[in-house]
This record gives sequence, C-alpha cells and structure tokens, in this order.
Amino acid sequence: MTSVRIRSTTILVVRYREQTALGGDGQVTMGDTAVKHGAVKIRRLAGGGVLSGFAGSASDAIALFERFEGKLEEYHGNLMRAAVEMGKDWRTDRILRRLEAMLAVADNKTTLILSGTGDIIEPDDGVIGIGSGGAIATAAARGILSLEPDLSAEEIVRRALMLTADLCIYSNNSISIEAL
Repeated sequence: MTSVRIRSTTILVVRYREQTALGGDGQVTMGDTAVKHGAVKIRRLAGGGVLSGFAGSASDAIALFERFEGKLEEYHGNLMRAAVEMGKDWRTDRILRRLEAMLAVADNKTTLILSGTGDIIEPDDGVIGIGSGGAIATAAARGILSLEPDLSAEEIVRRALMLTADLCIYSNNSISIEAL
C-alpha cells in the first residue's frame, strides 16, 4: 500500500517596524485534490505573545504545537531558548524525528523556522515562508516591502498570500492572519 502525500499550505511571517504578522492559507490537499478550503494552520502560543504556523501533516503539526508550547511554558516565553530546546529534542527523539511538519514561529523580537531535522533558521530580515508556497510568499512580501514600505506587517502578509494563492496550486485565498 502506498501512502498519499499530503501537501498543502503557505505560511508567511513578516516582522517589520515593530509589528509582527503571521498568516496562512486554508487549503489542504491530498494528491492532486483539494479536500479542504478553510483549514486554520496558525495559532497564538505563550498567552498570545508568540505566533506559530505549520506546514506538513496536520496531526504531526498539532503534536509539534503542543510540544513547542510546553517548551515555551518551561522557558517562560523565551522564544529562542524554547526553539533551541525543541531542536535538541527533535534531533534526539525517535518519535519526533518521524514527524512530517515544519513550524514558523515569531514574537516581536525573533522570527524562526523549526524544521523536521531539528534545524533552527532565523532570517536576516524577519520575513520567512514555509510550505509549498513559502518561497513565493517570501519573495512577494520582500517585493511589497520594497515597493510599499508604509504598509503594516499584516497588510504585507495579506497581499503576499493573495499573490501566492494565484500561483501555487497547493495554496488558496482563504487566509487567516494573526498579528502582534
């Protein structure tokens, strides 16, 4: 029996001018079929002070959200410390290593990608995208930032995700956004 690869999602974070916004599309795809259009793939963690979004398997992502939220509680909302400890666990725990998901996390000071290999990636400019449309959304956000620097982080995320929905077949325009 072959497994159906579940593909979906564009998650984008923009941290700009003391604002942080994270957004995601709502499409869930199995093979070449869109099976859900209004999924919410983003969450507030740490009492609302940390934004998080996932790409990959939903059940794996929920397990990661729960584990990461526990790390945030353990380290009193310190995003970087919680991410480092999560990365250590991800690399050494046999169950975590099998999870097929990535997290994008951000607060007002830090933006990170937590990958399935235990990597922790911090962008130079506070803009990151993950998922099948992540590269498109990142490029769109950076272009919007250079052309319209007076927009809010939330509006940049919205516009970039709408552009991505027009290009990435695994993304749609049913967008959810959270902002700090």
